[in-house]
Amino acid sequence: MQASSRIVFGRAFRVTPAWMWLMQRASGLLLGPLVAVHMWVPKMSENRVLNAVLLLLVIGHGYSGIRRFVQIERHSALVTAQAWAWLILVALFGLLIVCCGAAVAQNFPVKPVRIVVGLAPGGGTDIVARMVGQRLSASTGQQIIIDNRAGASGNIAAEIVAKSPADGYTLIVVTASHAINPSLFPKMNYDPIADFAAITQLTVQPYLFVVNPGVPAKSVKEFIALAKGRKGGLTYASSGSGLLGHLGMELLKAQAKFEAVHVPYKGAGPALIDTIAGQVDAFFPTIISGLPQVKNGKVRVIGVTTLKRAALLPDVPTVAEQGFPGYEVSGWYGLLAPAGTPNEVIATLNREVVKVLRSPEGKERLAAEGAEGVGNTPEQFGAYMRTEMVKWSRVVKQSGVRAD
Repeated sequence: MQASSRIVFGRAFRVTPAWMWLMQRASGLLLGPLVAVHMWVPKMSENRVLNAVLLLLVIGHGYSGIRRFVQIERHSALVTAQAWAWLILVALFGLLIVCCGAAVAQNFPVKPVRIVVGLAPGGGTDIVARMVGQRLSASTGQQIIIDNRAGASGNIAAEIVAKSPADGYTLIVVTASHAINPSLFPKMNYDPIADFAAITQLTVQPYLFVVNPGVPAKSVKEFIALAKGRKGGLTYASSGSGLLGHLGMELLKAQAKFEAVHVPYKGAGPALIDTIAGQVDAFFPTIISGLPQVKNGKVRVIGVTTLKRAALLPDVPTVAEQGFPGYEVSGWYGLLAPAGTPNEVIATLNREVVKVLRSPEGKERLAAEGAEGVGNTPEQFGAYMRTEMVKWSRVVKQSGVRAD
């Protein structure tokens, strides 16, 4: 019986192609050391090249094992048992690879995480990023570093993150400009959708439709009627060409069919100053920058731009309520990672950030900034960004808006 087994094995090896023989030998020599490296060397289980090589070796071992198994005569019980044992061992190696990768994802993060912000310190984006980062650090036990990289409407920061390792340790907080920029900047060094993995939408916050107190309009409809009755229309300020406040008025102009002259400024501060002084008739500030001037009577608010009324201004109707159904301009912040970040890491980040947004402390801090936490799924946030891109691309094209 044993002689017969050896003859069968000998015959099997003699008909084995040269390439298969080489693959068997190479995989036999490499598989053990690579599995050891995969298990014990930090971050090796996240290395895609190593994982691909291990997978190929496991496949090679499995294929050659099956080939050997089917060439063994049924009466060779000892050799059959050896083949079964060998195939089970290879299967366990494959399971080990999967389990190691899953374990690393479950332990994420194991080092500091950097959150890049495309605007200067002190603004709304920076405030929200630091609030989320501080509470995320407390829940994960790792330091969260806020890295401000202002410039080019957020394009500089986005390019940095798009080209960073897809390991979950470099993230970015983006604004609505992330969805608008492709329409304003034809040549960008990254794709705002394909080069990123959505984690969650952090907040939504309204813009305010404010007018100088001398403008005889107490509602959006009255403002539009006044603009239509005045030769050349009224004037409106913006914080800069192509920003959300500018595009919000352009969207309303297209929907309501009226004219108004755009006056761009370098920021919300000077735009508010000239609106208060009567140099321009209207302005779309964020609720954070506009609310103090509303409360002290220096400007009059005639509408909010979100679909829901603002919690800080519950008596002010939305623009949509005033006869313009579907009108919505929402400022928002969202959290992204580089494309290719493991799904398990994305899920971990989503879970932890959503906890922050839904905590009593998180809700209170966001409400103080006039914002509402969202905390949706990666799929929902990704779909929302794509919808925003289509929406604002249409507005930019119709209005002929150009970036400063």
